[in-house]
Amino acid sequence: MAEYSKQTIVEGLLFASVEPVSAGKLARAAEMKEDEVVKVVSLLNGQYEKEGRAFRILNISGGYQFRALPELAGYIRSLGRQIAAHRLSQAALQTISVVAYRQPIGRAEIEKIRGVNVQGVLKTLLERKLITVCGRAPVLGRPLLYSTTPEFLRYFGLPDLGHLPKESELEVILGEESADSRYLESDKDEQNEELGGQQVLM
Repeated sequence: MAEYSKQTIVEGLLFASVEPVSAGKLARAAEMKEDEVVKVVSLLNGQYEKEGRAFRILNISGGYQFRALPELAGYIRSLGRQIAAHRLSQAALQTISVVAYRQPIGRAEIEKIRGVNVQGVLKTLLERKLITVCGRAPVLGRPLLYSTTPEFLRYFGLPDLGHLPKESELEVILGEESADSRYLESDKDEQNEELGGQQVLM
């Protein structure tokens, strides 16, 4: 069996994985120590930056994963690499942002903030495993409470919830998402998320 460098082994493991891989799992698979894995990832990213490569190894949801540079997002969208079926509508983005910043939170509170019925949106987010039921509120009727999931972190490329943008930046981010969506066909299920064509409010 050919001998490979630690960098080559870690790089190969990450290329073979479709999900973020923790330093611990990489260390066990590569027969290395975790601190060695962290050092190797740093060396690889330094190499990619020096060579002007289009990707980096990012820490996402507690694990490492290859991702294209954010600066290339416009080119990737224009190529049609992100299809509508894998994107979230503006209604879903606004709803999941409320959950992310207010979790755990119930449907009634989300609807109070958004100003619209969110039953269909919550169903979509649950099916996409971006949110989950995390308990019940200690009030009359004990309504369900929702929170985000590790899949939420992977979808948005975040290491953890501490890396969420400031709420003051959120309106700008959501506005950019809305502008991008004009290039893509809307998902049929998400077109019906807002009942009666009501105004989307945050």
